[in-house]
Amino acid sequence: MEIGIIGLPNVGKSTLFNALTSGHAASSNYPFTTIEPNVGVVQVPDPRLKRLAELFPPRKPIPATVKFVDIAGLVKGASKGEGLGNKFLSHIREVDAVAHLVRLFNDPDVAHVMGGVDPARDIEVVETELALADLESLERQAEKLEPKARSGDKKAAGSLALLNKAKAALAAGKPASSAGLSAAELREFSLLTAKPALFVGNMDEGPDPESVRRFEEAAKARGGRSLVLCGKLEAEIAQLAEEERAPFLAELGLSQTGLERFITAAYGLLGLRSFFTIGDVQVQGWTVRSGAKAPQAAGVIHSDFEKGFIRADVYAFSEIDRCGSEGELRAKGLVRSEGKEYVVKDGDVCFFRFSA
Repeated sequence: MEIGIIGLPNVGKSTLFNALTSGHAASSNYPFTTIEPNVGVVQVPDPRLKRLAELFPPRKPIPATVKFVDIAGLVKGASKGEGLGNKFLSHIREVDAVAHLVRLFNDPDVAHVMGGVDPARDIEVVETELALADLESLERQAEKLEPKARSGDKKAAGSLALLNKAKAALAAGKPASSAGLSAAELREFSLLTAKPALFVGNMDEGPDPESVRRFEEAAKARGGRSLVLCGKLEAEIAQLAEEERAPFLAELGLSQTGLERFITAAYGLLGLRSFFTIGDVQVQGWTVRSGAKAPQAAGVIHSDFEKGFIRADVYAFSEIDRCGSEGELRAKGLVRSEGKEYVVKDGDVCFFRFSA
C-alpha cells in the first residue's frame, strides 16, 4: 500500500520524505533533483500500541507501517512530455493514493518554478496535467472498446459506458473520482485523478495566514483533505533523539509532530484500519483495508492463517484499556468468538485459530 508524494519541483518533497523516513534522498534548490522515485516504509503512530505493551510486559511493540514514494516534480506540459513527462506520470500510476505537496514557504535561495507562492495556481497546474493525461489514456482505451461494443460485446459496452462517465467528469474540469463510479469500476481504467488525494501545505516556520487560507480553499474546492506543516521544522525534529522530541514539541505548544498528523491522515486516506495481535514476545499492529473480514486479516499475518482459518477470538482495544487484563475481559464475557464473515474493526485485538 503506497502513497506517492507529488507536486511541482522545489516544493520540499524530498525534505519531507527524508523527515518521514529518516532517509537520505537528495534535495537541492534545483528542479528534478529526484529522478527515480525514493521509497521508504514508515511506522504509523498509534498510542494504543504503547498502551498494549504496558498491559502485556515485557512484549515489544511493533507498529503497523505504510509505504511512501518520493516522486519527481511535475511541470506544466508534463502530459505532453515536458520535464520528466510520462516517466513521472507512470510512477504516479503505481501508487494507491497521492499526497500533493504545495509550496507555501518563501525562500529566495530555493527557486520557484512558477515564479512565486500561489497555492491555488500550483494545485491547478498539477491537477490539470493529471487530468489531461487521464483524458488521453481514456481516448486510447475507447478506441479499443468501441469496435467490440458495436459488435455486441456486452462487457465492452459496459466498460465503455463507465469510461464515458469518467471522461465527462474530466471534460468538465473535475477529477475522475467525482464521476459517481465505484473504486472497483474506476480501477479498470488506471486513472491518475481517481486516486484518493491529500493536499499538504509546506509552510514557513512563521506561516503567512493568507497563503494558508488560499491553500485550504483550493484543496476544499477539489474535494480533498488538507493539512499544513513546516517541512524544514519537521526535518529538524526528525533528527532529535526520541526522548528530546516531547519537550521540544511542548515548547512549541504541540502534542504531535506535523509528520505524525500527515502519516495518520495518509493512512486514513487509503481507508486503512489497524488491528493488533499479542504474541509471546511482541504486540504488533497490522494493516487491513476497511471492510476486510477476519480471514483476510489473518492472511495479512501469514497466508496459511487465511487458508486454514477456523475462527478469531476478538476484543476491542477500548475494552482491554478499561479492564486492564484479559482475565477481567473473559470474566465479563467481552472476548468474542467470530467466524469468517466478521468484519474487522479498527482497534480490534485478534487471536486467530486455524488448521495447518
